[in-house]
Amino acid sequence: MSDTELLPKSKLEPARRLEVFTGSGRRRKWAPAQKAEIVAEIHDSGDTVSAVARRHGLTPQQLFGWRREARRRARQAAANDELPGHGAAAFVPVVVEQALPGLAAPAPAKEGGGASVIEIVIGVATVRVAPDVDAGTLIAVLRAVRAST
Repeated sequence: MSDTELLPKSKLEPARRLEVFTGSGRRRKWAPAQKAEIVAEIHDSGDTVSAVARRHGLTPQQLFGWRREARRRARQAAANDELPGHGAAAFVPVVVEQALPGLAAPAPAKEGGGASVIEIVIGVATVRVAPDVDAGTLIAVLRAVRAST
């Protein structure tokens, strides 16, 4: 008697899901921006990692790895005083406000239509930047002010 004859006989069930793979079967390559969007979807949607992975045709292990790598890069960027995914210098939105009565007036523009001084407020500190300052000095000053506030 063979081993298969000893196994309990069950009805054959119809296939519930059928996947058809086309193409060469190579690994897919994901751009860093796509990976970041999918990892962000975990937090934005509130779904489990497994649900998000299933939606994108990934394994949960792959998505956990991407998330771990994103956290590692964020920690490394914070340790280097950088924004995640950027170098030390970055663009930030500028808000132009009218001076409130009783506060010091902003520095006046130079005579002859020259560029005016730029004020950067970080916490309670205000940094006034002249138009001719070099980027390296500005970055050093902003890092020092940020570290002290």
